Parts: sequence; structure tokens; C-alpha cells
Amino acid sequence: QVQLVESGGGLVQAGGSLRLSCAASGHTFSSRGMGWCRQAPGKEREFVAAISWSGGSTYYADSVKGRFTISRDNAKNTVYLQMNSLKPEDTAVYYCAADRRLRVGVPSSADFVSWGQGTQVTVSS
Repeated sequence: QVQLVESGGGLVQAGGSLRLSCAASGHTFSSRGMGWCRQAPGKEREFVAAISWSGGSTYYADSVKGRFTISRDNAKNTVYLQMNSLKPEDTAVYYCAADRRLRVGVPSSADFVSWGQGTQVTVSS
């Protein structure tokens, strides 16, 4: 299994930017697709973005497409989420997750296991 620790959340004004990081332990990180999900108060957890194990393919939720960018550095066992043009509706706890499969494309929410503890992102209007 992969252990995940998110960081980089905080309070930012609308229109601002944040970069989230997710540090992974375990020797299988570079063979697993990774992703980010978020959960706002009173709402279900929702998919945000995912990246293949090689980093060559990505996928985004429509609500963040064009504003968020997911990337990874396999040498550092880290995945990132660059968030630009933030909106108040982006306020949520953001979770990093790893694909349960090895070397298989871009994961969907159903493929995620090994969740991190989450990092709070608050966007003020």
C-alpha cells in the first residue's frame, strides 16, 4: 500500500492560486495513477483530477478544467495540484489518492484507495 500526506492548503482570496502537494511512501508510487478529490461541508466527496502512472495522461472534472493542473514527480514520490483562478466554490478539504491498480491508465474515483488525511482549502470572496 501507499501512504499519502497532503500539504499546501490554506486561505486564499478568490482569483488567487495555491499548489497542493501529496508526498507518498512506498516503492510502488511510480507505478500507480494518482488523483485528487475534494469534499465540501455537507456534500459528497467529488473527483477533481487524475494522472496516469507515467504522467503522460491527465483527466479533470469539468468544474476545474482550465484552472487546475495535476502533475507528478516520480523521483520525489510526489503529486501536485496547481490551482489557479480559485473560486469560493472550490472551498473544500482536498484529498490525494492512489490507484489500486498498477500501470493502468488514468484512474477514476472507483479505482482510488490509500487516501491521505486531507488538506483544507478555503477561498474567500
